[in-house]
This record gives sequence, structure tokens and C-alpha cells, in this order.
Amino acid sequence: MIIERDLTPYVVYSGDPVLRALEKITANKARVIFLVDSHGHLDGVLSDGDFRRWVSGAASLTVDVPAIEAANTSPRSLPVASTPAEISHAFGSGIDHVALVDDRGHLVAIAINRADELRIGRHVVAPDAPALLISEIGINHQGDVSLAKQLVDLSVEAGADIVKFQLRDMESVYRQGASGSGGEDLGPQYTLDLLAKYNLGADGLFEVFDHCKDVGIDVMCTAWDPVSVDRLVDYGIPSLKVASADMTNHALLRHMAASGTPMVISTGMSTEGEIRETVDVVRSTGVAHAFLHCQSTYPAPFKDINLAYLTRLAELTQAPVGYSGHERGFHVPVAAVALGARIIEKHFTVDRGLEGNDHKVSLLPDEFKEMVQRVREVEEALGTNAPRAVSTGEMMNRVNLAKSLVATRRIEVGETLAPADIDIKSPGRGLQPNAYDKLVGRTTSRALDPGDFFYATDLGDAAPRGRDYSFRRPWGLAVRYHDIDAMTKDTTPDFLEFHFSYKDLDLPVADVFSTYAGGLPMGFTTHSPDLFAGDFLLNLASEDDAHWERSIRELQRVVDTTREMQQHFTKGADARADSAGPVIVASLGGFTTDAFVAPAEREQMYARVAEGLARVDDSGVRLCAQTLPPYPWYMGGQLYCNLFVDPRDTAAFAEEHDRRLCFDVSHSKLSANYLGMSFAEATDLLAPHTEHLHLVDATGVDGEGVQVGDGEIDWAVLAQQLDAMAPGVSFIPEIWQGHVNDGEGFWIALERLEQWF
Repeated sequence: MIIERDLTPYVVYSGDPVLRALEKITANKARVIFLVDSHGHLDGVLSDGDFRRWVSGAASLTVDVPAIEAANTSPRSLPVASTPAEISHAFGSGIDHVALVDDRGHLVAIAINRADELRIGRHVVAPDAPALLISEIGINHQGDVSLAKQLVDLSVEAGADIVKFQLRDMESVYRQGASGSGGEDLGPQYTLDLLAKYNLGADGLFEVFDHCKDVGIDVMCTAWDPVSVDRLVDYGIPSLKVASADMTNHALLRHMAASGTPMVISTGMSTEGEIRETVDVVRSTGVAHAFLHCQSTYPAPFKDINLAYLTRLAELTQAPVGYSGHERGFHVPVAAVALGARIIEKHFTVDRGLEGNDHKVSLLPDEFKEMVQRVREVEEALGTNAPRAVSTGEMMNRVNLAKSLVATRRIEVGETLAPADIDIKSPGRGLQPNAYDKLVGRTTSRALDPGDFFYATDLGDAAPRGRDYSFRRPWGLAVRYHDIDAMTKDTTPDFLEFHFSYKDLDLPVADVFSTYAGGLPMGFTTHSPDLFAGDFLLNLASEDDAHWERSIRELQRVVDTTREMQQHFTKGADARADSAGPVIVASLGGFTTDAFVAPAEREQMYARVAEGLARVDDSGVRLCAQTLPPYPWYMGGQLYCNLFVDPRDTAAFAEEHDRRLCFDVSHSKLSANYLGMSFAEATDLLAPHTEHLHLVDATGVDGEGVQVGDGEIDWAVLAQQLDAMAPGVSFIPEIWQGHVNDGEGFWIALERLEQWF
């Protein structure tokens, strides 16, 4: 069960139209919305079923009527002080959301019947949420409030989601109270003496908890007795932990559950029969809960950990499960996440040599930080069980490494393809070899030369072709030197954008354009290579002086080549009346191979880029920094990009250094997704500094180059923003592999873009 106090996704005003209520039902995915008046008083509830009943009984249908007319005005509700057991009994008969109201009928919370979710402070534990990573400080503070606060701060730096402590009322827990340990066996005597020395009372812990609030991390606490439970609940602890030693203490569990505070229960030292009993007890209370698999030895031998039990524990409990680890290292928790653990708890210390068993099995701050990183990487790698799709990087390597069906001879329009007409050759730009049998016997709709690729359109309708297009801004096409004629045979763009390879820079410009007497009747832009001979990646942010100097030299070659090309075009730059020389698009660097740099390091990297640009003679051209994605693809492999990713510091760089941008909307949409910001906000920041546009769609955080309309960009909104803030700025459709099959991808993109631009 979840007690949800963030009501915004679940509430509309009673006077709002039915359409608004339906939109919210769709957005919250709960199939229900609650209706309140202007003072927050609960008026009714509208579910999918209520809406269907209203539709079937309405004499005339309009979604502009007030939502209250379609609602159930006698919704099931309970006092907000109801116990979890009372709330649990209110579920059923298709009702999974129950309104909780105060004594004046105001909606203050919603109880949600979900056993597979648990909310702890600001965090949700759920199958589709990141694993909750708990730094178990316990009594590793050695009874020192200052050390406890230091451990909290270090946990925050290490990336922990929650810090956990322990609270005991010694008089309640131990038979001799706090007076001594005489007469006890050696083990209990050692433990009691340790606690007497290092135990922190409630007042000391609450000072530490207040510090946790100040630094923005949530708290969990193990309560060893009813007195401690009450103190913690009165404080407002977001979750109670049940130690393995208390898993069979049903009286304590019921006392905890009565408060309604979510519970996390460790299962170490328990038999399966005992676990089943506790599951029944906790379920009967209705409180939100999770169970942790645990091996309660310090340190735990790897042979005894039995991580495979996580799966069985999930079946037994039908609740979120996790892992509380006491073994050395952090590789076992990482494996636990791969097996389905949604909570990880590991002890945390600054010195494994300090007194106490917990220190010996604790992680140091850097180790915990690395565990966090590895867990997040594994979560990314786990993915889903959806049908397999080819990733962006694989698609690139498929083009480079795979094979295609190609023509063996000159084939004219209308010929029937025979087996001898088709061969299998690299690279993989065309139809895959498994389409061979489908291709044999087809009648050709186009002429092919020896070595030409067959494409999917050769199995069906003819491919789209270029035509005359109408846009409110100059438009162009991405080309290489060798495909100018193919891209312009059916259309005349305002300009061509030449995407250089490093070998193109070695070609004499006059020879490339020698066949175009009088020049090409259009403008042009250029795009610098990212990769140069010797696996050299252009990077003006590099701290290595030799790499930095070569990056400057290579970029200067691009500028010099671009200036030399101007004499071969009859129109200036990109055909704009206010043209100030051709645009050059360049990715200026800031890449790392293993991880992102700390945000604080970016300012110095930007300064290095600016210093490098100042060394480039870019007179007569418009050298533009391209906006970049967080995870750029280069030759089928993925890097981390730190600069020109965040629209905020990108815009600040452009402003400070008077540099214009190539706004690649695919890259920046991926960045917005990664940063958790709206793309409209990103556009507001970038558009005023934009000199040139790459228009292409995007998905997720690394799905770039997607066909326009097939991704996540709202093109109608984007067009309005660009018309207002970047009017007249030139663009190309930069669809990945858009040039194949005589530009098929480009023509589809331009056809779609025409309706918005």
C-alpha cells in the first residue's frame, strides 16, 4: 500500500471539463481521478467505469460539461488517521484508490493498493524504479554526533539514496538494562559492552536526522523496541527497519505497523517457516513493506549467501525484495540487483579498523561510490524483456561490418531479377542477405549499375524521390563530394551541407568541382569531421597539449577548405540575404571515455575550448559549435560528452564568447531527456544563439538520428518556438543514413517537415 500525499496527478476541480479529467486519468495511469472544490473538499471520483456509464446514459455527448456531472458523488473515503488494516479492508470490488480526508472532508491523501511498491521519503521502491541504495551507518558513528554527521555527508557524496541508523532503549531491550553485562555469555557480553560505549540516544540521533534534512538525504532507522518505535514515529521517520534479530518478534512488528510507517524487514537468521509467519503478520496489518534477503554473519562467507533465494523470497512475500549484505566488497550487491533486488543495504565507515563488527564488513566512501556507479550501470544493462531491437550503435556497425545484396551487372528498369544478378557484398547499407529469396523474381522499378545496393523499396513500392519544397527558411541537404548529382537531380535546395571525412580535406578543391562550369546554383555549408587519421578525435577541451594543438590545426584545415570552396557556388553561404560567409558546423569536444566529469570541471573545459577557438582564423566563415548529446556515437561505439550538452551552460558559453550554435535538435532532445528538463525549455535557451539547424528526431537518451515524426519531439511546438526566436535560420534534415537509396530518408523528412516549417 502507498499513502500518496502529492495529489496533483490525481485531482481536478469539480467544475473542470470532463476532457480535462480524462487527460489526467490518461497521464496518471491510475484509471481514476478525484474531484475537489476550490477549497479542497472532496466532491466525487471519476473512474473509467464511471465515464463509460455516463456516456451510455447521456442523451447527448459533449466533453465540455463539468466533470462532476459524470462523477460518482458518493466516493469511498476514510479518515486520514485510519490504520493500515482499516484502509486495506476498504480496497476491493475494483477499488484500488481510496480517498483519505480530514475531519472537515478535505482530501489530504490517497491510499493506493499496490503491494509491489513502497514509498520511503522521496523515493519509490518499485519494479520499474532504480534500486534504493542504503548507507547503513548503524552505530559506526562510535557514539559521536559529529562523526555521524560526517558519515551522512560522505554518504551523500557517494550517491546513497538513504542513510540508516539504529535506535535502542537499553532498558527495554536487554534484561539487565543499561546497568551491565555480568553473567552473560561472551558474545552477548561483547555486544552489550560495545553498545554501552557507542549507543546514541534519541536526542543525539534526532540532531543527526535534522542534519540529514539539511543536506537533502532521507533517513531510515532500525527500532529495537516499542519505546524507540514511538520516539521515531513521533519524530516523523519516513521508514522503520526491522533487524534480522527481530523478524520473529511479531509484537514489535504489529506495534510498528500500527503507526502506518512503511517497514523494511531483514530475514537473516530465520527459517523459511519463520519468514512465512512474518509475511502473514505484516500482510494482515496492511502496512507498506519490503523484505531483505540477508546472511547475518560478519563477514558472511560467499558460499553461504545464496543470492538465488531472492527469487523465492519475492514469490513468498509478493512484495518488493532487496539485499542486506555483510560480505566483503560490493560485487555481491551488484549481482543482487541483476537478480531483482530493489533495495540494497551496505554498511558504511571511514575506517574498517575501528572497534565493532560492522566496521569490518563496511564499505569505505570511495567503495560505496563505486558500488552506486556499478549498480546504475547494471540497471541500465538489464533493460526489458521486450522483443529484441537493434541499438543505434549496432545499426552503425551493421552498416560498417555487415553485408548487403548488390547488383552484379547493369540492370535496366522492368527486368526480372535472376539469381545471377544478385551478389552478397559488404558494407551493410542495403538489403540484408536474408532477403535474397524475396528479391529473386522481382521486376525492377529502377536502373542499377554493377555494385549498386538493393533496398527495401525494391521489394515493394518505388522509393520517395525529391521534388520542389516550400519552407519559410533556407533548407539544404547533407552531401558528400561524390553524391552531389544524386541528391540534386530531382530538386534544387537552397544550399548543400558538405559532411567532410578527413580524407576529403586532402582532395584538391578545384578538382572536386571541375565539372561544374560556372559554379553550382546554390549556397553551401560544411561540417567538420569528428574523427581524423589515427583514431584522432577532435577535442578542443583536451588537457593534453599535443592533442589540443592538433585539434586546432585540423579545425583550421576545415576552415581553409571551406573558404576555398566559395568560388564554386553562385550564391552566398546558405542563400540568406544577410549571409556573412558559409556556416561551418563543428563538434568541439569535451568527450570522456569512462564517465562524465563533475559539473564543476566543465567551466575550465569550456575555457580551454574558447582558448583553442581564439587560435583559429575563422574570418569570412561562421564557425558554429554543434549542440551535442550526452552519449555520442562514434564509429559504432559510445562515449560520454560533457560540453554543449546542458542547454544552460551551452547558452552561457555562446553568450560569453559571442559564438553561434548549430542547434542539433536530436542531440539536444536527448540531452533534455537525460537532464530531466523539458525540451521546450532547452529550445528557449538555445534558439536565440542559433545560426543553423539540424532537424531530426530522437528517442530516450541516446537514440539519435531518428526519422522526423518517429521519435519524441513535438514538431508543432518546436516550429513555433523557432519561428519566434530563430526566424530565417537555415536547416537540413539530418536523418541517419538518410542519403541511402538516393536520399529516401531525406525526402520523407522534408515531406513531413513541410507541414510545420
